[in-house]
Amino acid sequence: LGESGSGKEVISRAIHQWSPRNSGPFVAVNAVALSESLLESELFGHEKGAFTGAIDRKPGKLEVASGGTLFLDEIGDISASFQAKLLRVLQEKSFERVGGTETIQADIRFIAATNCNLKKKVEEGTFREDLYYRLNVIAITLPPLRERPGDLRALAEHFLKEFKPAAHFTEEALQVINSYRWPGNVRELRNAIERAAVLLEGNEVSADDFPAEILLSKETSIPTGGFHEQVDQHRKQIVVEALDRAEGNQTRAAEMLGLQRTYLARLIRQVGIQVQKKK
Repeated sequence: LGESGSGKEVISRAIHQWSPRNSGPFVAVNAVALSESLLESELFGHEKGAFTGAIDRKPGKLEVASGGTLFLDEIGDISASFQAKLLRVLQEKSFERVGGTETIQADIRFIAATNCNLKKKVEEGTFREDLYYRLNVIAITLPPLRERPGDLRALAEHFLKEFKPAAHFTEEALQVINSYRWPGNVRELRNAIERAAVLLEGNEVSADDFPAEILLSKETSIPTGGFHEQVDQHRKQIVVEALDRAEGNQTRAAEMLGLQRTYLARLIRQVGIQVQKKK
């Protein structure tokens, strides 16, 4: 259980790698990325001629994951009818392909993930209670990244090593990483580090290498002191340069920075910029 982007699949892969099933496959399925009919075919597979377009037999993810782990993401959003089909697989440890009659054994570890409260959905009648208890053998709640600041540096350095092994962060860059709340969680952090690594000319990632939407975001909580003053100055410089390119037009400057016009206007007042439109 955890917010979107908090690393649920990463943890699931780690569980697989540390388990006796690590020699088997790890197969991930997003339960809401497909319609119910396509999800059924994707998970269970289908026989030739089972439906229009089924020109060959196709094994499903349940077969592909045999001997390993099947990761079902967004399990809380599947339909009631599909919940019943999944419950049968968990109970009987077997299934049939769509359009088939052969019973296939399912030797799989199931890991299910969601960003919603399944217990509440059970109480509301939108999630089967029997399926909930089948899945809820060992529950792991993954806190959002903003609640585990101690992980930030380790994750950032791990991602930087992945994208550019020779690179390193300056202290100012680490301050930005630690001060931003990362509403998109691990996924947003990884994307920001990847962007910095791709655009980096040398081997030193500085605060300037992060996008303006992070440096200027209201999600950034900068600590007081010298660094706070430096970042304020950096914010002011970014805004001044954008306004200069936009010839004083705040709407165009906001578009350049990827900010809302009202937020840019508030930021201009905060950092004390005098705006004059060029004639």
